[in-house]
Amino acid sequence: MKNIIQSILLFFLAVNGFSQGKFELQDNKESDKIRFKLINNLLVIPVEINGAELTFLLDSGVRKPIIFNFLNATDSLEINEPEIIYLRGLGEGEPIEAIRSRNNIVKIGNAININQNLFAVFNEQLNFAPRLGIPIHGIIGYDLFKDFIVEINYSSKYIRLNNPETYEYKECKKCETLGLEFYHSKPYINVDIRIDKKRVPVKLLVDSGGSDALWLFESLEDGIVLDKKHFDDFLGHGLSGSVYGKRSKVDEVYINNFVLKNVNVAFPDSTSIAYAKKFEERNGSFSAALLKRFNMIVDYTNAKITLKKNRYFSDPFSYNKSGIELEQSGIRVIKEKQNKIKSDGGLSTTNNRGTRIVFDTQFKLSVKPAFRIVELRKGSPAERIGLKVGDELLKVNNKVTYNYNLQEIIHFFYGETNSKIRLKIERNGVPMTFVFKLESPIK
Repeated sequence: MKNIIQSILLFFLAVNGFSQGKFELQDNKESDKIRFKLINNLLVIPVEINGAELTFLLDSGVRKPIIFNFLNATDSLEINEPEIIYLRGLGEGEPIEAIRSRNNIVKIGNAININQNLFAVFNEQLNFAPRLGIPIHGIIGYDLFKDFIVEINYSSKYIRLNNPETYEYKECKKCETLGLEFYHSKPYINVDIRIDKKRVPVKLLVDSGGSDALWLFESLEDGIVLDKKHFDDFLGHGLSGSVYGKRSKVDEVYINNFVLKNVNVAFPDSTSIAYAKKFEERNGSFSAALLKRFNMIVDYTNAKITLKKNRYFSDPFSYNKSGIELEQSGIRVIKEKQNKIKSDGGLSTTNNRGTRIVFDTQFKLSVKPAFRIVELRKGSPAERIGLKVGDELLKVNNKVTYNYNLQEIIHFFYGETNSKIRLKIERNGVPMTFVFKLESPIK
């Protein structure tokens, strides 16, 4: 899926740390299991802040919890001891204003921190709900990972928070363990990639909050070069603006003895990642479309990560072949047919006992989600056929869109090359139909 939110989640906060508490499991528990939703490769977990129930992304690529949608989330959420600061992140724009807050009570499952620092960002661009199809109020990373040994089971969709003092590793002959290196509280691993027929060592940020597979920073000196087969694309909104770049493939990614082939890769423009490259040794990001292929144990205490292949490991890496980027945008009022049993009149049928059953056909109005095209990749089949940004999607292959969630609709655009897609849209109140074939964006 086109990674519209990758760079939003790679926040590089240039702020000084200050004293705060830590997460602890209540009732002397040694571990706690928390279910998550896996949406566009991202981990969505429930988080309670100062008594308000919210939804966060679990992002190993961020230092401090960030709230960016709390004004729409609940009237009951209070931000304690606020002060104004400025944050800088990916993108071509300027730093943005935020509130730094102290002494907040944060609860995740059975784990609680009664003195948590967090940041609140007032920026309408940082709203994941339209792109993921569910409300997302913030992100959390390092402050949770540092206090526990965290098991992430992508197959069964749960995380387990374990007390580092009592946790015992089980022998795993099918696992690979890599050392973690930290820079500004962010974890990095060393892996190899095969690119331009050469095997190249790279240092990558471990980024569970980026939905792409792999980001690389071009460097002739390091042997990281863009393949001739690539396409230009919009990579996402960063904290400081939009991020653009090119997408391609790398032949292989080597994680010790694990090998992944034909892996999607994005090369962000240098102007968009100038801040990210302040850590000169970094070559890119190892993100969620790669991470989800493993069940893992993330151990910041002992600076290591243990990976085991799961059922996603052999899934092919693919791109959106339509060129359409959708978001859930508002609602539609739908007139639905409803049959009710009636004593006389209306439609009728007779069952096998000879009893006459009479139906009265009525209609009811229902509120359903609406889906809108927000981007079209230049030169894509959807753009060439005449679709436009702002078109509202009504049907895909004769299936009404309101019976599906956003991710299910987008899945249609990842089908086999040359598969036919039939879309019914509404433009300025006028229904229209378009038919095109899916095409690989890499020629």
